[in-house]
Amino acid sequence: MARSRDRLDTPMLGKRKPLVPRIDRERFGRASEAFARALGTGGFLIGLTIFCIIWLAWNTWAPAGWSFDPRVTNFTLLTLLLSLQASYAAPLILLAQNRQDDRDRVKTEQDRQRAERNLADTEYLAREVVALRLAMEEVATKEFVKDELRETLQELLAELKNQAKPGNKTE
Repeated sequence: MARSRDRLDTPMLGKRKPLVPRIDRERFGRASEAFARALGTGGFLIGLTIFCIIWLAWNTWAPAGWSFDPRVTNFTLLTLLLSLQASYAAPLILLAQNRQDDRDRVKTEQDRQRAERNLADTEYLAREVVALRLAMEEVATKEFVKDELRETLQELLAELKNQAKPGNKTE
């Protein structure tokens, strides 16, 4: 009898390989951001302009046998290459913008949470300052203590004078 995996009426036990390769989204996203950053530089624009000028000059003035994209066909190959570059650049730039929007959204949410915490801390500290001010009103000040001691001292001195007078009996 044939082994079960060789039979057509028995399902395979192992995993099948996917038809489409797995793509690491984070790596692809970073690559698209790098691509979008490169496309947005002056160096890229100058380089592309120089490339197009050389392409057009070569295919316009080169001998007929050396020209690979003749002028009579309106530079079809150059148009195709620029269209291909644009068709890949647009979605990659959009992907990079979406990733930046996601980062901005997370940053905005973190800033909002930080602002809420700061507001709560500020309100707490304001309440504490008010409580300390109220508590300080109830605390005896230096002048108040001096006045009380002065009055007590005067009362004691008066009592001592009364006791020291002749005719007062001391107990």
